[in-house]
Amino acid sequence: MDSVPLADRLRPKTLSQFVGQEHLVGENGIIRKLLLNTDQKGFFPSLIFWGPPGSGKTTLARIIAKTLKRDFYEFSAVNTPIKEIQTIIKDLGNLPLEKGGRLAPIMFLDEIHRFNKAQQDKLLPFVERGNIILIGATTENPSFEVIGPLLSRTRVVILNQHGEAEIKKILTRALKELRATLDKKAEAFLMESANGDARVALNVLEIAKNLTKSKNLKINIIEEALQRRQLTFDKQGEEFYNVISAFIKSMRASDTDAALYYLARMVEAGQDPLYIARRMVVFASEDVASPTALVVADGVFRACETIGFPECQENLAAGVVYLCSAKKDRSAYDAYMEALGDVKRFGNLPVPLKIRNPVTKLMGEIGYGEGYEKYDKESYLPEKLKGKKYYHKKEV
Repeated sequence: MDSVPLADRLRPKTLSQFVGQEHLVGENGIIRKLLLNTDQKGFFPSLIFWGPPGSGKTTLARIIAKTLKRDFYEFSAVNTPIKEIQTIIKDLGNLPLEKGGRLAPIMFLDEIHRFNKAQQDKLLPFVERGNIILIGATTENPSFEVIGPLLSRTRVVILNQHGEAEIKKILTRALKELRATLDKKAEAFLMESANGDARVALNVLEIAKNLTKSKNLKINIIEEALQRRQLTFDKQGEEFYNVISAFIKSMRASDTDAALYYLARMVEAGQDPLYIARRMVVFASEDVASPTALVVADGVFRACETIGFPECQENLAAGVVYLCSAKKDRSAYDAYMEALGDVKRFGNLPVPLKIRNPVTKLMGEIGYGEGYEKYDKESYLPEKLKGKKYYHKKEV
């Protein structure tokens, strides 16, 4: 039994054993409701689990499969070729859920963001036909990392980082299993170092227990087991993928030092440099006055793409310093968002006849293009919006 890792030995088998994510598994949680409705209606949707490491994505997928009494197939996009997955699914038979009495199996794909667009595309037919119930797991924002067609056929479910109370509950179970105790300093240090990642907490605890014959684990043993602080999360337990928000806001405030710090945090923790560079390209269009900023940011992205890690850290740093130093102006972004609001509010307002293109004789006869002169100062907005001003030049 001891040969099985502690994290696997303690892995919950039912929703009642699951720690945390009350918004999903609690009395009014969506997962609990979906499982109840499946008993009544036989339907369960494909899902994308989005959350930080150690938040319970794999465990929750296994519990869903066990509760629904479905066959469960577990893959990782890191080391499983898409052809292997396709072969397994095809071997299951191509009958959808409602035909032939076969219950669609659950296919869990960890780190689904590691599959490129073409690989994700190959999953679509199986999800559409109901051959499988797909549960994908990712630490990255699905809006950027999962293709639109797959997102439209799944529901994104967000898992939160574990809080201190939840990590403490998990540690209490683990200590009982290990027949060990933690002194207060060691417990506080372990909870802080794990930063909401249950797997890190359990792995460190198990290593610590095997480093000493003492049943009472002290802080020096935890430090030895940990070796170095986990950089996936900050001291307050902020989910790593949210650090990008601090990064963007620091550049917006022209705080070069803070922006470089958050950049270093992300790079050191293993964030994809291209993801960071993409966010810089977006920032250059949204927040910077000079169009040169977009050229610089795009240059950083291309450099990262060409040079790769670790050298591209220098490209990122140089780009961050430039974007922080540049004058900020959100006039274009704000103007576009206001115009977009009017499009959503009023729908397809008629384009003025004056600026319609008379591509046929009939169009010319009924007034298309009539009275149009180049470079005149008249508003070309639809009649309902005449006089509306979206763009107001302003710098901060």
